[in-house]
Amino acid sequence: MKAIVCTKYGAPDVLELREVEKPTPNEDEALVKVHAASLNAADLEILRGTWSARFTGPLKPMHKILGSDIAGRIEAVGRNVKHFRPGDEIWGDLSFPLGFGAFAEYVCVPENALRLKPASMTFEEAAAVPSAAVVALHNLRGVGSSSPSFLLSDRGQIQPGQKVLINGAGGGVGTFAVQIAKSFGAEVTGVDSPSKLDMLRSLGADHVIDYTQEDFTKSGQRYDFILDVVASRSIFDYKRALSPSGVFVVVGGSLAAILQAFLLGPVLSMTGNKKMGIVMLKPNNKEDLAILEELFETGNVVPIIDRRYPLSETAEALQLLEEGHARGKIVITME
Repeated sequence: MKAIVCTKYGAPDVLELREVEKPTPNEDEALVKVHAASLNAADLEILRGTWSARFTGPLKPMHKILGSDIAGRIEAVGRNVKHFRPGDEIWGDLSFPLGFGAFAEYVCVPENALRLKPASMTFEEAAAVPSAAVVALHNLRGVGSSSPSFLLSDRGQIQPGQKVLINGAGGGVGTFAVQIAKSFGAEVTGVDSPSKLDMLRSLGADHVIDYTQEDFTKSGQRYDFILDVVASRSIFDYKRALSPSGVFVVVGGSLAAILQAFLLGPVLSMTGNKKMGIVMLKPNNKEDLAILEELFETGNVVPIIDRRYPLSETAEALQLLEEGHARGKIVITME
């Protein structure tokens, strides 16, 4: 089978399209013929060998085939698989600790990481959802939900009428977050580059901010919930922009911003009613995926796909993602 192979850290051009051995499923796995996969920041982090990637692969990537979000059709199942059978159309998230492997024609997936694909979704739409949409949903409602939270006290999900700001709103996670927050009845402000603002308005954002012209932490506006996908400011700047009982959650961004949320967030959260930190994500959470299916079926959430690339052009697709210009998700399709 064909696969995109990563044997060393570096720029996207170190990736190679190779013929590799088709995998065989273990007893609790299904062999999936991949129809579509989508890119995530984690793919770039592994490729570039960031600090988080080097925990598991100090000198070279632990996972030679990247890609976590898949949509495809089951070709074979192990003897202990009980809820799926060959021919089923599925979607799933293969991120840590499952080993990635979506940038290939076939991949073996544990049964507990699979879910039947909604019939009304195309494979490309389904591939855009499992990681980015779950991250958005989980962070917007996970604080106080039945899912485990990390560093943040229970707060309950966003309430109708609350002022929600999403920084990095035009990317994969951000476009889902805007739509999900609107479905909760929030008043949503989206922050991103000027080329993405019209798209954010079309997704329902009540207000948009061009980050090249305005710093939302200095505007004097206060928000009940700030979700930052590309955090780069001091945690004290975010605290200033929160309402008296506001919540600030970091999804991604610079190492300094993430460490501040990790280390200082719990301390600052104990000094008043404002809560700041990180929410622990549980991939393939069936409750989250069920909610997303319903939001899709009702038209409240639509996967935004910027571009589609064939498997052979995965390096070019990752280059576009790294440049930060993508609107929504980038999807890889199988030739």
